[in-house]
Amino acid sequence: MPGSDLDLHALFTLGYGLYIVTSRKDGRRNGQISNAVMQVTDTPPRLAAAVNKGSLTHELISESGVFAVSVLAESAPMKLIGLFGFRSGRSTDKLSQVSHEAGSTGCPIVRDHALACTEVRVETAVDCGTHTVFIGEVVAARIIGRGRPMTYAYYREVLGGKTPPTAPTYRASNAARPRKARKELSAMDKYVCDVCGYVYDPAAGDPDNGVEPGTAFEDLPDEWVCPECGVGKDEFSPAE
Repeated sequence: MPGSDLDLHALFTLGYGLYIVTSRKDGRRNGQISNAVMQVTDTPPRLAAAVNKGSLTHELISESGVFAVSVLAESAPMKLIGLFGFRSGRSTDKLSQVSHEAGSTGCPIVRDHALACTEVRVETAVDCGTHTVFIGEVVAARIIGRGRPMTYAYYREVLGGKTPPTAPTYRASNAARPRKARKELSAMDKYVCDVCGYVYDPAAGDPDNGVEPGTAFEDLPDEWVCPECGVGKDEFSPAE
């Protein structure tokens, strides 16, 4: 049991970036958002990335021994982050929805809103319980774009982003909301995405996706999806 001298809030002050980690194996490919990527040595240059064991990306890295990292810029929209952060690669071809190219290792490199990319050949895999830390030598690296790299603090505090349960820094108090029971609502009540926490406000609508202000949630087209993480209407619950 944690002692009285173990205040986990101290860990929340650590700095993180926001990246898309990708891999491939035998024609399969996938990528996911990660905030746990860091350089660990200079000569030769090595990177470490923590990946949840239940993810398809983890499976592909384990089998292929290679991964790539795209560093996201502050300009990256929530829809891109939601696609790679909250959707499963087992049911969604994420890479078909973004600009990407194959790197020298064959790993897909996401170019949309990316500042730089690196490719890594795994040398060591450290079992950390729910996650594996893959450590390897950088075999390719280049600058893709210009801008400021997105930090995890910017994603949380400026963009209002949520943390998926598979993230190393997940904590329940700041996670996406659990599903709540349906109740009788007026036409202009708000609905919240159970996956990422996005709130649909009928008064504002969703103009970027063709939904005019004043459109009740029940009147949204069946094909409408969450602008941030891409799930359907059935993953929304009435807001409190």
